[in-house]
Amino acid sequence: MEEIYHPPVLLKESIEMLKAKEGGIFVDATLGGGGHTEAILKANPENRVIAIDRDEEAIERAIRRLEPFGDRVSIYHANFSQIGEVLEAEGVSEVNGVLFDLGVSHFHLRGERGFTVWKEQPLDMRMDRRQKLTAKEVVNELSERELADIIFKYGEERFARKIAREIVRRRKVKPIETTTELAKIVEEVIPKKLWAGRKKHPAIKTFQAIRIFVNKEFDEIEKGIPAAAEFIKPGGRLAVITFHSLEDRLVKNILRNLEGFRVITKKPIEPTPEEVKQNPAARSAKLRVAEREV
Repeated sequence: MEEIYHPPVLLKESIEMLKAKEGGIFVDATLGGGGHTEAILKANPENRVIAIDRDEEAIERAIRRLEPFGDRVSIYHANFSQIGEVLEAEGVSEVNGVLFDLGVSHFHLRGERGFTVWKEQPLDMRMDRRQKLTAKEVVNELSERELADIIFKYGEERFARKIAREIVRRRKVKPIETTTELAKIVEEVIPKKLWAGRKKHPAIKTFQAIRIFVNKEFDEIEKGIPAAAEFIKPGGRLAVITFHSLEDRLVKNILRNLEGFRVITKKPIEPTPEEVKQNPAARSAKLRVAEREV
């Protein structure tokens, strides 16, 4: 049976901004389903891609997809903050471009690791199953204040304190073990008039916050983008796709402060109405690009 792959977000724009048609060595720092890597390899028959992902299952799927390209692609099971180690292992000192496609992937949302509010699954949320910390431990072991701070900081959830208080109250009765249990708690805390009849579940911000904390996503971004910048040759580009305001703000500031780079997207590139219609998951995506000065 042929595997169905989810369309990569801002694909055409990413390939154009990376100048992939001109040829060279590129890093896909967030391999995922392999769609961006495949497009980079197709853009020029001389292109080579070094791809990184922290999720072993995603890598297994991508390997099957990218098999026709042979040794033009190398894949590493690593965090993208380890890009220096990866490139050293490849014997590569500089690259033409690096792409980051941040946040949770379609693969994760469709999986069984507790990334979605809509299905009953174990509270896991680990992108890399080698790590020990899970969402279940965060929800059941952190203090009320720590939970409130996480939900407010990473979810921008104004009911963070109330949600944290209710989580602590419920877990005293029995541990919170599934996504639906956690989603129900949030649902009961947030006034119904604010979410009833809307497509967006009231627990999405809380889930986002816990996921970001579990996977240290912002730490990775703060380390990974400057680490990647060190390997980009003059005229080469760094392209970053974000999916929510916190992520975008962080990336905007990092790119703006990269020494020897100029930001070439004064305003972020957003998906066309046609892309959003075909792939609703793309609706909040933003692409920012910086170029190393010659």
